[in-house]
Amino acid sequence: MKENKIYTLAIESSCDDTSAAILCNDKVLSNIVARQAIHEEYGGVVPELASRAHQQNIVPVVDVAIKKAGISKEDLNCIAFTQGPGLMGSLLVGGSFAKSLSMALDIPLVAVNHMKAHILAHFIDEEGFDKPTFPFLALTISGGHTQIVKVNSFFDLEIIGETTDDAVGEAFDKSAKILGLPYPGGPLIDKYAQEGNPKAFQFTKPKVDGLNFSFSGLKTQILYFIQKNVKENSNFIEENKADICASIQHTIIQILMDKLKLAVKETGINQIAIGGGVSANSGIRKTLKEAESKYGWKTYIPKFEYTTDNAAMIGIVGYYNFLENNFSTNNVVSKARIKF
Repeated sequence: MKENKIYTLAIESSCDDTSAAILCNDKVLSNIVARQAIHEEYGGVVPELASRAHQQNIVPVVDVAIKKAGISKEDLNCIAFTQGPGLMGSLLVGGSFAKSLSMALDIPLVAVNHMKAHILAHFIDEEGFDKPTFPFLALTISGGHTQIVKVNSFFDLEIIGETTDDAVGEAFDKSAKILGLPYPGGPLIDKYAQEGNPKAFQFTKPKVDGLNFSFSGLKTQILYFIQKNVKENSNFIEENKADICASIQHTIIQILMDKLKLAVKETGINQIAIGGGVSANSGIRKTLKEAESKYGWKTYIPKFEYTTDNAAMIGIVGYYNFLENNFSTNNVVSKARIKF
């Protein structure tokens, strides 16, 4: 079956990006993302505004994806869409569109778990990027999730560690907000960190059993640190911005690396892949690459465009489900929280 050309239309609408992609087997022909700038003035994603923007974007985004791929909708073999997790209103827009088009074209439908897609994005056929072999460990890091997953096959993924409170992306964004940086602040911390001293300020790493994470205490610690120093020097943030950002980023990376080292020790698996929006962070990517020579790991870092929310990663999951005839019925429902 792999020799045949299987065209998959993929739709991603879990948060504030409307994305559509066309894949021919495991190769991406188009991957269109419409971003929503309206949330910036509110300092975070407003769910109602996000779902309305998805309604405006979904048809033109899908249309552009099909045209850029050089095919027609009649060429499609299946439609994959994000079932969850995510914002309910946003998910409903993508899910409703996918189900309607699937019925109209009389082609199979595949409901996809967004977090699994971040992991399986590594199997998109991209020149210059290796694909991991099973089993491997995946660190999924985003604004809503922080997980260590043992990946045994395309359909056998087991969470062996996760956050007990806030996600790593939340820690980056809230730290940025404390520093007065505009939304989204995570990339700005990364930007300023590159110019600072990562050991200028010391933050305590949380003590959490096993392979689980916790970031709420670190956020509070950073808040009190800033409040204390700003009280003594009103220009403290501006005078030390790069060093503060570098120190915050260094602490977060050390928390992630400590747990990864423990996971490798416990499982005996030294293949590590990362995925999710925070995997775009340059400090994390650099540290993970250095771990290859430092610890003898084989690491897999996704192409930058597949780190943030995108439909191509949904499409690759759809493709592998198509090969196994794992289809969803039109009764499938979107879920803000979904079993992994």
